Amino acid sequence: MIRINGEELLIMEKENIIVKKTFLFALRIIRLYHYLRSKKNEFVLSKQILKSGTSIGANVEEAEGGQSKPDFIYKNQVALKEAKETRYWLKLLQESGYITKEMGNSLLGDCNEIILILNSILITSKKNSRL
Repeated sequence: MIRINGEELLIMEKENIIVKKTFLFALRIIRLYHYLRSKKNEFVLSKQILKSGTSIGANVEEAEGGQSKPDFIYKNQVALKEAKETRYWLKLLQESGYITKEMGNSLLGDCNEIILILNSILITSKKNSRL
């Protein structure tokens, strides 16, 4: 929101799909963490997935504010690495029975979508930085 001649104007930022998806995914991971802690009394895997699953969006946000193209690429590479780690923990939680197949498949679907988007961003960014 900005003021011009005493009037407040709402400025809408261009929607960034990866920022939005990783933020919403982080919220799901936080809810999963609380579920695992309170309902399943699981304290080790829940902490691992909380760290990696929320780190994806944090690194994407940092990439968006990157100081250079290499910085942007590096932060998105870290986000991709965290997304792949999160996918591992989700598979482990699903196969060990801590979460249902349905819950796991839903979270894995979102995680895989994020991985695909990050891969696409990185391929394009690397290609463009060589031009």
